[in-house]
Amino acid sequence: MRHIVWDWNGTLFHDIDAVVGATNIVFEPYGIAAYDADGFRAVYMRPIWTAYERMLGRPLDDGEWERLDAGFHDHYHRLMLECGLTADAVGALEAWSATGNRQSLLSMWTHDRLGPKVAEFGIDHHFSRIDGLRTDSGAPPAMGGHKAASMAAHIEALGVDPANVLVIGDSVDDAHAAQHVGARAVLYTGGMTSRADLHALGVPVVDTLTDALDHA
Repeated sequence: MRHIVWDWNGTLFHDIDAVVGATNIVFEPYGIAAYDADGFRAVYMRPIWTAYERMLGRPLDDGEWERLDAGFHDHYHRLMLECGLTADAVGALEAWSATGNRQSLLSMWTHDRLGPKVAEFGIDHHFSRIDGLRTDSGAPPAMGGHKAASMAAHIEALGVDPANVLVIGDSVDDAHAAQHVGARAVLYTGGMTSRADLHALGVPVVDTLTDALDHA
């Protein structure tokens, strides 16, 4: 492998506490008991609205997804200020840079927030490209959906052969996005998806980001 595409939320950025905390706040009015990290992982899936329907035990009403999503992000953007990089994120990025190979970052978080946050941690120089959700129309980007189309656009913009790409992420969706473009995937257990769901995909599963590099 000569290029790594990293995921952000739940992979390089250890934000599980903010995700679970924000989710608990927006679902509190529904009388749903608060989740811990493992409980959240048991219901998490993408697209996110299907996870919300699983939590509620019913389909979402018209406009309900938009309200829940807006409320979640309001609370997430406050709670994430207490979150930091995954313990070995910097070491893994530096180790791969030292090989002379390239790496990039693709997130389903909004692009206008992603870039400044990555720069804040002082790791932006490791990436040949950083992409989050963005729109050319001025309308809010569609949050919560699948990553496959974004991955295809990211790979095309990089101009790399997908056969030479390793995707490192924390969700089933990361693996599906890699498969969509013909890349390989390694999945990390410290994010938002249960270990059982990760293993069910038949791709390598690791407990540290450093271990993920062994598959590159």
